[in-house]
Amino acid sequence: MACALCQPCPHTILWQDDFCRVVLLNDADYPAYCRVELLAHIKEMTDLIPEQRARIMKTVFAVELALREMFNPDKINLASLGNKTPHIHWHVIPRYENDRHFPNSHWGEAMRDGTATALDPNTIEQLAQKINAHITCALNAK
Repeated sequence: MACALCQPCPHTILWQDDFCRVVLLNDADYPAYCRVELLAHIKEMTDLIPEQRARIMKTVFAVELALREMFNPDKINLASLGNKTPHIHWHVIPRYENDRHFPNSHWGEAMRDGTATALDPNTIEQLAQKINAHITCALNAK
């Protein structure tokens, strides 16, 4: 079976280099939900050398910081499961106490109707710029 993350990306790419990319998932309930995807088809974090592990986590943390600064969520959920897609990727999900699933996982049982609003193109561009700035800073830091 083909790996979905090895296929051309169907989502908005907010940032990418030769190692990984940050995509906006366009989730109707979680409009600022991002995913950091390793470009190489590797299943586990411990299959990466330490420098690569640090690089992907710097990217994840930079995305978290950008989302916190732009959207001021009540919580950020970070998840790396890979049960259905055994290819390293990290979910970075801004959460709000009034979101559809809170306090459950966004994959869990809904607690209320959703009220999310899609991000407009200007906000997406601002998010991409902020993510780029934070990742550039994180990857250049020693």
